[in-house]
Amino acid sequence: MKRFVHINAKTVEEAVSCLNRYGGKGSLIAGGTDLLGKMKDMILPNYPEALINLKTIPGLDYIDEKDGLFTIGALTRLQDIADHPALKDRCYALAEAARRTASPHLREMGTLAGNICQDIRCWYYRNENNRFPCLRKGGGRCYAIDGDNRYHSIFGGSVKKGCYAVHPSDTAPALIALNAKIITSKRSIKAEDFFKVGVKTTTILDSDEIVTGIQIRKPENGSKSAFLKFAIRKSIDFPLVNAAACISSAGGKVTAARICLNAVYVKPYRAVKAEDAIIGKAITEENAAAAGEAAVVEADPLPHNAYMVQIAKTLVIRTLLACRE
Repeated sequence: MKRFVHINAKTVEEAVSCLNRYGGKGSLIAGGTDLLGKMKDMILPNYPEALINLKTIPGLDYIDEKDGLFTIGALTRLQDIADHPALKDRCYALAEAARRTASPHLREMGTLAGNICQDIRCWYYRNENNRFPCLRKGGGRCYAIDGDNRYHSIFGGSVKKGCYAVHPSDTAPALIALNAKIITSKRSIKAEDFFKVGVKTTTILDSDEIVTGIQIRKPENGSKSAFLKFAIRKSIDFPLVNAAACISSAGGKVTAARICLNAVYVKPYRAVKAEDAIIGKAITEENAAAAGEAAVVEADPLPHNAYMVQIAKTLVIRTLLACRE
């Protein structure tokens, strides 16, 4: 690894100041499970001059519940979220997503904010020594379009002939399904509006903006949530496809639905057509199957990843069935 300055920030304000001082050449580090691998392999054209450590900032690792609102600190470890009794009871999709993320050791290191802010996993982008200067590095092409695209987007690129790398987070679709808000040093952002494709970016965060917490309104009575993940190995692996749903029902019929897929598009993919297909109906196998079909009606797979369409459809069906009263 190249040399870099390491700064132990004591406050969020100090961390923001350091980001401004280094003018885009500083990177935040907490669990470090994504960033350190990128640095060791030198996958990016520019190496950070400074790492700003957030773990030394007190008060960012917590889970609070007050007046029907869950607030989770940005540095809360994934394992703590997976084990939290109240989250498992009322926000099951998030607890289960955290439990299914990576391996036990990585869950003890990785943070919730880190999981939603992580970089893409495309093997062209991640190739050592910046071997493929792709669009996400400011280059001129997406190598996956004509290359090995087994694990890339089935819903098109970021723009026509643009990046086809998928967003890899497990917790992101759960947060969107639960209608969470991302709290930063500047503002509050709806989880579904938080993600954006750019050169070296996966979120709408400004260069001097830091996630400080996540808020989730406790789902109303009569609501259930679920999360499912398909991966080659049950532990360690990133998802080939994952899905989260939060369903409200009354009188045996769905009154509200939020369904989100991930690892199928360049950012988490809210399956609005699937939601429309199930609202006002009972969650039966037939109706769930119709919603699954609706979820992938706009799929446009690449030559080598059409199999992901069936996986996405099946996960939507199974998450809905898991949310039955």
